[in-house]
Amino acid sequence: RLELIPPVPLPRRLNRALLAVPSRLGASVSAAGAVLDRVRAEAVVGFGGYVAMPAYVAAKRRQIPIVIHEANAHPGVANRVAARMTTHVFTASAAVHLQHAIPIGIPLRPAIANLDRQALRAEARERFGLGPDGPVLLVTGGSQGARMINWAVSQAADALRAAGVQVLHIIGPQNVLDVPQVPGAAPYVVLPYVDDMQYAYAAADVVLCRSGAMTCAELAAVGLPAVYVPLPLRGGEQRLNAEPIVAAGGGLIVDNDDLSPTWIAEQLVPRITDHDQLAAMSRAAAHAGSRDADVVLAKHVLNVIAEYRRFAGGDHGTSARRQQ
Repeated sequence: RLELIPPVPLPRRLNRALLAVPSRLGASVSAAGAVLDRVRAEAVVGFGGYVAMPAYVAAKRRQIPIVIHEANAHPGVANRVAARMTTHVFTASAAVHLQHAIPIGIPLRPAIANLDRQALRAEARERFGLGPDGPVLLVTGGSQGARMINWAVSQAADALRAAGVQVLHIIGPQNVLDVPQVPGAAPYVVLPYVDDMQYAYAAADVVLCRSGAMTCAELAAVGLPAVYVPLPLRGGEQRLNAEPIVAAGGGLIVDNDDLSPTWIAEQLVPRITDHDQLAAMSRAAAHAGSRDADVVLAKHVLNVIAEYRRFAGGDHGTSARRQQ
């Protein structure tokens, strides 16, 4: 069930809001603690963010075991603090630096984790109006789209068509893109949004996209080669998300300012039309990814709870609780 506690964002500048954080955090910790007591919690599993910090602190005070997972290359404050409270720390990759960290990947939706791209390929292509044969480039800038990506790929439409490359372009619900269809040429399908991304992944041979943590995890898990265009903000975090996959051979990184119609025509088209190179990149991406992080994490949480019960002796309201 859903329980709400007062959020305590951490301002990044010295101002009145920052000075008020200690008192606001105290109230939020009390609220989180009341929830833990009411539901007789036996573990707290956190994924970071300012909503996690009160729960971590409340759990620590009650000696309830804490399990954390960090999906991003740069851990946030909450998970950096929590990693000092527990030894149960899991990360998206070995490149994430936290105390006691064990890399397991990122838990994914079953529709993605269990995706058989080859088995769904024909259905997926028919669903989007794509031909059954020939390479497909999937383009997405995330849920809100990316104007730079939209412009660069749409302006390369003629070069893509000339090479027989079909395009499935998810532009974002707030964006508009007019790419005229050419009779007899490879389709260029423009959609504002796709709810069931497993079909888009099954239809595609290569993806051109941003490199958020979840995007990187999903593409690697299903073995999709990608051209990652990191968002040039937040200290280069998106680049760090993609680097392990690229180092394994499962993709490329191109800077936002370097992405252009010319780059797509000269660098991407030769790769997407090279079947052997695509197959090698697909295998490398799959090797860098993980499909079972959800199961690994869930099993560990259950083990932590079992250990907690042995130490607590079934009494969840006494000092017998111990931090695992």
